[in-house]
Amino acid sequence: MNIAHHLERGKLLFPDKTALIFEEKSFTYKQLDQLVNRVANGLHGLGIRKGDRVALFLPNIPEFVISYLGILKIGAVAVSINVMFKRAEVSYIIHDCAAKAIITTESEREQVLEADLPELQHILIAEGQAGKGMSLAQLMANASPTMRAVEMDRYAPACIVYTSGTTGFPKGATLSHGNVISNMYSHNRCCGMQPNDQLLLYLPLFHCFGQNAILNAGLNVCATIILQRRFDLEQVLQAIDRYKVTMFFGVPTIFIKLLNTTTVDFNLDSVRYYFSAAAPMPIEVAQNWQDKYGQVIHEGYGLTETSPCSCYNHDLKYKLGSIGAPIENVEMKIVDGEGHQVEPGELGEILIRGPNVMLGYWNRPFETAEVIKNGWFHTGDIGQMDEDGFFYIVDRLKDMVNVSGFKVYPTEVENVIYQHPAVAEVAIYGVPDSFKGEIVKANIVLKSGHAITEQHMVEFCYERMAAYKVPRVINFVDDIPKNPTGKVLKRMLRQQSTSKFATVTN
Repeated sequence: MNIAHHLERGKLLFPDKTALIFEEKSFTYKQLDQLVNRVANGLHGLGIRKGDRVALFLPNIPEFVISYLGILKIGAVAVSINVMFKRAEVSYIIHDCAAKAIITTESEREQVLEADLPELQHILIAEGQAGKGMSLAQLMANASPTMRAVEMDRYAPACIVYTSGTTGFPKGATLSHGNVISNMYSHNRCCGMQPNDQLLLYLPLFHCFGQNAILNAGLNVCATIILQRRFDLEQVLQAIDRYKVTMFFGVPTIFIKLLNTTTVDFNLDSVRYYFSAAAPMPIEVAQNWQDKYGQVIHEGYGLTETSPCSCYNHDLKYKLGSIGAPIENVEMKIVDGEGHQVEPGELGEILIRGPNVMLGYWNRPFETAEVIKNGWFHTGDIGQMDEDGFFYIVDRLKDMVNVSGFKVYPTEVENVIYQHPAVAEVAIYGVPDSFKGEIVKANIVLKSGHAITEQHMVEFCYERMAAYKVPRVINFVDDIPKNPTGKVLKRMLRQQSTSKFATVTN
């Protein structure tokens, strides 16, 4: 098997069908396969062999797709690097995985310090002037457009996707060909993807969500991918209208932004399917979307370490607020602190077992053993399961706030605050307190034209939740920091917390 077989199948079945659209460029399945083959042959000519690591330090441009698939075709391992990383972060990852080559752009090239990276042999420039590097276009021009993907064992590493590194250094989640292939087929079935679908892809390709749940899954059914460099509200809405996008994938903050957009007219009539993942979807947002557009936002749950999809809500029965039930061949359970499975309705850590679970963290056997025990991956997420086998995510274990011994799950508080008609966005997190250990803090973005006081919000919360959960510190802010996928950076909020508190007392 080889992940890249999906592209070869597309070339065989639909050679003249559009596979990829980017800005004013489009590529048929035949053209895309030929470009991928040129990269594959070019890399092979540089001495890249099966199992070698090749880093991708690229934004969402066609060269990412072409290079990624070319690396896989020759059995090498594609290593994704966050395009926002700086020199120290880039050097750490290249050194950690011992990449022999890196493919990047002229603008990002300055973040690559090869003097500190003795394993790095080749720097290929995919966009802009090559300068001190080698032109990827030139490499491709001198390479053959024909080749067949090499057969790989299902447990052979295919890609390394580095986790966000919210604690310590990033760890490379190593996904096999079997991991990704299993996951994209499950995603195809759950989402009902078809060859005539048009998938909008603005989520970063260096992230597992964009890479597997959209790109690989879309190519696997021979759909058309409309690629965008990043999320830009106006460009996204124009693309939906121009290309009649049928499937829209996002994160909760994107759906919140769309719901709160009143300054731009837009038409979503072509979109038959909405999907959200990467962070818990506030129930109020999901309900408002359903009320406004008459369609549900299907939810998926998973992590980089699970390729990413593990759970889906739902192809048979949709439950508002749930992340659904495990996808085929995947098992999930909720356990307590001693590792014992709990009863339906009880809170505990979510564990996952199945063909989607990573091989492990690259060159980190100790860290791997800490999270994979007896085949079960320990997610670090707190959740519960109902009597029907549907799962609900409550929060990240590390984001839980401990107020005088009482557990406060930020998502629970956020769901309440989202019920306030003036609130556009909210992030709840804990800050140290000399008396209570921690107290609850809220950063709130108000909708345009709304103004409320801290005391008003506190009273709103007191009417709807236990006193120990009510935020003691409330800041009204213009924006909330997020990572490239739109996930709120709770760690950054905690670090940025200063003495400029709007302290609220009982």
